Amino acid sequence: MDALVNQLPTGLAIGAVLLLAALGLNFTFGQMGVINMAHGEFIMVGAYTAYVLHAWAGLDPTWALIAALPLAFTLTGALGWLLELGLIRHFYGRPLDTLLLTFGIGMILQQAARDTFGAPNVDVPAPGWLTDGTTLPGGIRLHHSRLFILALALVCVLAIAHYLHRTHQGRQMRAVIHNRDLAGVSGINTRKVDATTFFIGSGLAGVAGVALTLIGPTGPTLGANYIVDAFLVVVIGGLGRLRGTVLAAFALGILNATAQAWTDASLAKLLVFAAIIAFLQARPQGLFTVKTRALT
Repeated sequence: MDALVNQLPTGLAIGAVLLLAALGLNFTFGQMGVINMAHGEFIMVGAYTAYVLHAWAGLDPTWALIAALPLAFTLTGALGWLLELGLIRHFYGRPLDTLLLTFGIGMILQQAARDTFGAPNVDVPAPGWLTDGTTLPGGIRLHHSRLFILALALVCVLAIAHYLHRTHQGRQMRAVIHNRDLAGVSGINTRKVDATTFFIGSGLAGVAGVALTLIGPTGPTLGANYIVDAFLVVVIGGLGRLRGTVLAAFALGILNATAQAWTDASLAKLLVFAAIIAFLQARPQGLFTVKTRALT
């Protein structure tokens, strides 16, 4: 029990990172059925946005972080919108084709990053107020940078929930998710909804990339390190279910941290995957499912 309590802050931090990486996939994969393998590269683009603002534009680390969050969201959102407008929209209903297409796009983005910034990883310095930590009774250490990522993830979840349930555009998005054909004949512009959904999902990947600069170096393969876990979070939570994504991210984070405390990283990853397989065998639809009135 003590080991679990000691690993709880680390597990929550890992869960927050997974949640940020998976939020965008909750839209593009969970709600649209598009297997976007370039999502990891959108995370990488967001991380390099923070690097450019500090190293090239010369901004102070604090201002670079503040400016990078909305700029990365806009930049990666625009990339996702262009990808959907130019290519993805021709492949709806063909998930394997979207997988191959976006995998190729991801390779192009990785090579573009190598050509622009070089193959070695680069560091983005964190603001001074995020480099320290707080020690709780019992020796539990809370790093400010990971607390910031946790707060950022929760803010993003609340913003998405507000958009989906409190705005006209969000309600249209939910209508398209539940029954695309009925939404279309009801006067909803499903093409516009699709483009908006892809913009938001891709933009959230950029925000995740900025957050990841606070806990590690930035490189062309940064996003590839998180893309598999992000897909697992969405599948375990239930396709298109926001609350399921939140619960699955933190559950996997705590499970991963606890397993690593008892064994090495490789065996911990194996144990986590075994637990995921066992869960999906028992509940293949995930924690939650989308209720629909569709006949199929």
